[in-house]
Amino acid sequence: MMVCLAFSTSTIQAQEVRSVIVDADTGNEVDDFYALARIFMEPSVEITALNSAHWQTSHWAVPNSMENSHRLNQQLLGEMNLNLKTLRGATARMYDWGDRAQHSAATYEIIRQAKEKDELTILVLGALTNVASAIYLEPEIAKKLKVYWLGTTMDFANRVLKRDDFNPLMDPYALDVLLNSEAEMFIMPINVAVAMEIDFDELQAKTQDHFLGKFLLDRWTNHLDGSRKSRILWDLVLISAFIYPDFGTLTEVQTSRDNGNRKIKFYSEIDSEAIYQDFYETLLAFEKE
Repeated sequence: MMVCLAFSTSTIQAQEVRSVIVDADTGNEVDDFYALARIFMEPSVEITALNSAHWQTSHWAVPNSMENSHRLNQQLLGEMNLNLKTLRGATARMYDWGDRAQHSAATYEIIRQAKEKDELTILVLGALTNVASAIYLEPEIAKKLKVYWLGTTMDFANRVLKRDDFNPLMDPYALDVLLNSEAEMFIMPINVAVAMEIDFDELQAKTQDHFLGKFLLDRWTNHLDGSRKSRILWDLVLISAFIYPDFGTLTEVQTSRDNGNRKIKFYSEIDSEAIYQDFYETLLAFEKE
């Protein structure tokens, strides 16, 4: 069963402040910096913790990929003159047997906040290891969690969920934990997020005169594949659709028995043009305090 959900929220309407945990594998790609910069600049969102995530399973991974992400999280905060709680997450995927959880500061922060609140929203830009470990250790918190995540491919016509893209492969077991939990899930599939491809020349022309824009462009050019002329800013679409729900269309899907056999909300469409326009306007208006 699939049900399309309509939204009436206006992008210019004042929004109440929402508290979130952000979980990011910032060292993995260029798009994390853009996504994090956008949500750091958002007055309607309070970030109660910024967790670093590993991408250790990738054949491109650097040693201690989580630590690399943690360092870059703090570097971006420093560039923007911001102060947030930053926590180290798992160093690698969940274990195969025994105590499968990865015990980390990020995992225990999720548990702590979930126990203190009626509801906890977590935006996950990489592997689900930190969130899944928290649920594995304290299963009762799952029903309090609203998890927004980028990953998988959803064939909406046939209701087939594929898990062969980067984020699921960084921790397949963690995804199983989430799919089979009571956590409410909002998933941005990569076959939808692919619409976020942008040319470097366009991004440079619109952002290079701003101090933060220049910093983000440097991240593009200094990355290990910095010569690329275009990229898909995957994570920016998830962050933007969370901030402004009318930037995306959610479709509720009853998943198959081997994928949780439950209702999950998937983004089936996005407005990439609106997302980029919002990003440019927000960036150019940003000043350090």
